[in-house]
Amino acid sequence: MIDSLPRALAHRTLLGCLVATIGAGGMAFNAQAATTMDFSNEYNASSIHAEGDAWFIDRVEELTDGEVDITLHTGASLGFRSGDHFYAVADNAVQVADSLSGTLGGIDPIFLLSSLPFLADDVESAKRLYEIARPAYAEVFEDNNQVLLYASPWPASGIWSEEPVTDMEGLQDLKIRTYDRNGTEILRNAGASPVKLSWADVVPQLATGGIEAVLTSAESGANGSFWEHLSDFSAIKYAIPLNMVHMNRDAFESLSESQQEAILQAAEETDAHNWEVVKERVAQNYETLETHDIAIHDPIPEDFRAGLEEAATPVLENWLDNIGERGQKIIDEFNQTQASD
Repeated sequence: MIDSLPRALAHRTLLGCLVATIGAGGMAFNAQAATTMDFSNEYNASSIHAEGDAWFIDRVEELTDGEVDITLHTGASLGFRSGDHFYAVADNAVQVADSLSGTLGGIDPIFLLSSLPFLADDVESAKRLYEIARPAYAEVFEDNNQVLLYASPWPASGIWSEEPVTDMEGLQDLKIRTYDRNGTEILRNAGASPVKLSWADVVPQLATGGIEAVLTSAESGANGSFWEHLSDFSAIKYAIPLNMVHMNRDAFESLSESQQEAILQAAEETDAHNWEVVKERVAQNYETLETHDIAIHDPIPEDFRAGLEEAATPVLENWLDNIGERGQKIIDEFNQTQASD
């Protein structure tokens, strides 16, 4: 018995070492397991925004060696639309989202900036406006437990319709979908009957006759196969609205320092990537529209443009009244940069 005691102790020691080794191995395995996150986007997988989001996800995977695994859910498949995303991300119901900025205008008027009519109607000026305003956007997200990652610009908004809309008369009583408060106000001022709809509701409303026209880009119309319902696209170049890609701050801060740096680097690269891609997209969209016999009105008549700008003037004034000094500073700085071109 005396001899067996050391052997028993030895066996216990060996067993303890094995358990410790297995445990350590298990901890090492867990430490290497990827952090998983969900990314919500209301638009379909072939949209310019979803493609940009997929590009971002690929860069994150590369920069983190697969340690951060983000799954993109398009077509509102998680049940969230752009208007739902702000609080869904703040509450960590979804970790990352791509949201049409104007749908967040009720949270803060800064989100209506990019869709102010005829303020920035080409890609370079829209990018400049975004860069000036980015700190203001980021502050709102920061105050609501979120991180602004990057912007996703749309090609310029136009009017899709059943009949040509090339003058103010064509807008009279037109049942047209808008995507935010700005569009609703300007088209009402112009004599139309605007209806604010989330993107997911647009095609069903077209199919049932609930609307007869849509304020959106050639890009969106192509992705929605609008040629099944509409025949004309008028390039009024009303605005180049932005989508904002934002992330829950707790989810961000749960990552290691190197992973956080990778997220921010990927976001910065995606920002630059998206602004380059949008420049090429209009020509591609027009080719697609022409193959489906869509009549493209570009440019629109000058008197039509002048009438729309007149209808738009109160919209900018109302926005400035609502947002106050911080908005005026952004507009002033933007106008100064435009004047220096």
